Amino acid sequence: MDIAALRDAHPDHWMKATAIRTLTLDAVAAANSGHSGMPMGMADVATVLFEKHLNFDPKVPNWPDRDRFILSAGHGSMLLYALMYLTGYEDITLQQIKDFRQWGAKTAGHPEYGHARGIETTTGPLGQGIANSVGFAIAEEIQRAHWGSKIVNHHTYVIAGDGCLMEGVSHEAIGLAGMQKLGHLVVFWDNNNITIDGTVDMSDLSDQPARFAAAGWHVQSIDGHDPKAIDAAIIAAKADPRPSMIACKTHIALGHAAQDTSKGHGALTNAEQLAAAKTAYGAPMGAFEVADDVLAQWQAIGARGAETRKDWETRFAALSAGKQAEFNRAYAGDAPKKLAATIRALKKQISESAPSVATRKSSEMTLEVINPIMPETIGGSADLTGSNNTKTGDMGVFHPDDRKGRYIYYGIREHGMAAAMNGMALHGGARAYGGTFMCFTDYARGAMRLSALMGVPVTYVMTHDSIGLGEDGPTHQPVEHLAMLRATPNTHVFRPADTIETAEAWECALTSKTTPSVLALSRQNLPTVRTTHTNKNLTAQGGYVLADADGKRQAIIMATGSEVEIALAARDLLQADGIGTRVVSMPCWELFEEQDETYRRKVLPAGPVRVAVEAGIRFGWDRWLFGERGKREKSGFVGMHGFGASAPAERLYQEFGITAAEVAAKVKSLIK
Repeated sequence: MDIAALRDAHPDHWMKATAIRTLTLDAVAAANSGHSGMPMGMADVATVLFEKHLNFDPKVPNWPDRDRFILSAGHGSMLLYALMYLTGYEDITLQQIKDFRQWGAKTAGHPEYGHARGIETTTGPLGQGIANSVGFAIAEEIQRAHWGSKIVNHHTYVIAGDGCLMEGVSHEAIGLAGMQKLGHLVVFWDNNNITIDGTVDMSDLSDQPARFAAAGWHVQSIDGHDPKAIDAAIIAAKADPRPSMIACKTHIALGHAAQDTSKGHGALTNAEQLAAAKTAYGAPMGAFEVADDVLAQWQAIGARGAETRKDWETRFAALSAGKQAEFNRAYAGDAPKKLAATIRALKKQISESAPSVATRKSSEMTLEVINPIMPETIGGSADLTGSNNTKTGDMGVFHPDDRKGRYIYYGIREHGMAAAMNGMALHGGARAYGGTFMCFTDYARGAMRLSALMGVPVTYVMTHDSIGLGEDGPTHQPVEHLAMLRATPNTHVFRPADTIETAEAWECALTSKTTPSVLALSRQNLPTVRTTHTNKNLTAQGGYVLADADGKRQAIIMATGSEVEIALAARDLLQADGIGTRVVSMPCWELFEEQDETYRRKVLPAGPVRVAVEAGIRFGWDRWLFGERGKREKSGFVGMHGFGASAPAERLYQEFGITAAEVAAKVKSLIK
């Protein structure tokens, strides 16, 4: 590659792009770790995007109608950090660049949402960023239809690499975006033909442009180092009604000795080679130095967005006070004031009528009263709408012909759905929820983990939560999934016992601002176990006394979900034999653990034997059986110890010994 020719052809552009490259080289060398090659290769694309197209204001990074920039190839994080520093984002100072990848720095190894304003999403696990971007674009379309283009009208831009496009989640995202004709989504493919192991053709021969075109995208192929070609491609992409993919042919680690090699992907730390690259660039300056005139040009690019942002604020101020308040409420993530009263009214109705319904149906009943008062909810299902019960009558279906619709048919794309929901939440102004079978949290796991890591309050409606789904058998019967989800930090896992607990769980989920929620819901009908109405949200306490002992308390039975009715029936058997038994419903362990110790001691006092019953594996239950003032020799578990089987649910519960009689027998065996 003739670096001198590139430099001489577009000298002003070249020096601005060079600032990204040299800051990358210096930061990675100082950290002695990182990924130099991608920022060096994509610096030209990023420079043109930020200079000529991206609407942003570094001084007000989160203004709602900004364009979103997502670095899906998150290993190249120095590209983003360099851009943020150069354009004047206050959170990314030169010292932060110098502290790249160090303890306490906002410049983490991969971009992390929440570390610095201007980082739109956490990326690094490849494919997640491009999948998030679909959610960003969906949220923008829905809000533009609702609020009008004067209030919501922006684009989402993504840089994705070969690795992003190899990950399976990218296929799900690309297919969904193409079908939905998300015309405000533009993806730049860093086509450098290099992975860690070597050239791409060692592992993949996909014709990526043809793949995108087959999914309904507008596709262009350009020289990723030609600023005029880059600019023209972005203009064409914005003019097309389809989502756009711009294949940018680039050279990884451009201008370095490691250019076009797998070594160029990672940390380039050799001092002599670094100095030689800077000399070739025409910028033989010291570490972390950027020429004053170049820095001034970048700062002017950053300052340009203030006028655009102020124009938007003027248009927003023309809205009525009520509309402004509603917009701001949704973007703040606040639930409407009506929510608590709406949930209380539903609970009162249910406690009086005491229906026997599956908690998946309970969830639908709750959504029927929630969705009309929360216009920011966006629901969906991975091809299981009728089974997940996630669609309510008022929502309408989001489609290219109806942008006001708030329900999405995701197709069989669990991972893509979860990643898109993250994008909607991160976009702002949206409360996303989506459903699939509990067992397929396996397929959604990568994005669910990032929900927790980023602290975005999406809600996962996971139905068919145990062997209780019956005849579909062990391939569809989750047994280890509750333990896996509960082991994930910053995740609230709700397994409600009836409609009242389900409604309370939804209230918890929709008032959370920093924690995703998983609702584990039954296929089989369950009785109403809370027949006495209380305004208080007991599920918010995580665990509570559902039925106390008559007489001396000798046993405590803990249960969740569909096994709470079994615990209550076991209590009846034990009480008939004079054994005073308390039943504790524990719909959310995480919230119970957050309660003060006095409350937990009150619910789980020392002394009585303890038995837990749940149609899942035991893993995790010991925390409550003997880790909380219990005793190992006085505790037991009734549940699953392996995979399920194909048979009617009632037969499965009998065969696996998850019955009231077995629970009562376990209690008796522990009482001495």
